Amino acid sequence: MRLHSSPERMVFVHGAGVPGAAAWTNLHGLALEYDCLFVRRHGFAPNAEPEPTDFAVDMRIVLENLGSGGHVVAHAEGAVAAMMAAVERPDLVRTLTLFEPACLSLTVDLPVTSAYLERRGPLFAAREGLDDEQFAREFFRLAGVDAAPPLTDSDRTAARRLRLQAPPWEAPLHIVPGLPTLVVTGGWEPLYEEVADYLVSTGAVHRQAGGNHRPQDTAEGRALLTAFLRSGSGQSGLPGAPR
Repeated sequence: MRLHSSPERMVFVHGAGVPGAAAWTNLHGLALEYDCLFVRRHGFAPNAEPEPTDFAVDMRIVLENLGSGGHVVAHAEGAVAAMMAAVERPDLVRTLTLFEPACLSLTVDLPVTSAYLERRGPLFAAREGLDDEQFAREFFRLAGVDAAPPLTDSDRTAARRLRLQAPPWEAPLHIVPGLPTLVVTGGWEPLYEEVADYLVSTGAVHRQAGGNHRPQDTAEGRALLTAFLRSGSGQSGLPGAPR
């Protein structure tokens, strides 16, 4: 009788928006090759009140779902928990793939991140005096989006959760030396390109895949992740020119 080895574990960590499996619809097919777990970060449980960000709890969620080890794929603010998990337990995290990572505590002294903090910092500092809708409207205004007032229960929950999210530049992040890391950006926002360039300086590989803030939703983003994993987690075999 032929024995089949168990598929490798892959843990997906969402950002500040849609949580769980719904954040990764373009990558669900990877479950045919990997043991995919689409986790929910702290405060994103369904039918529960949103809670403030807890970086340490998010890290533990990632580690608990890794089991005996595997790959971690993260988006935006989810990259914070992914990197913290890799620092805490480098023996469990085999590779990191970070889509538009909001690892701003690594780049606070660089020009684009510094300017971003100047714009967004006052809003976060004032959020205790704002209601959820006021915060959400100002948050999106600063992002150049003319957002309508939240009306549905789902919209109100999303607005409250957004106000409770800790600024990513406050995250206690450190680089994981030697860990195979792929960074994929959309090529639309200098902030994420600056973070990507910083991570390249520490040994990561960077590619652009379009798709604005969600390059994981593009065919190229999926192809980059797949090639990264199949190439032994190195730069060789990745489509596109290095960034």
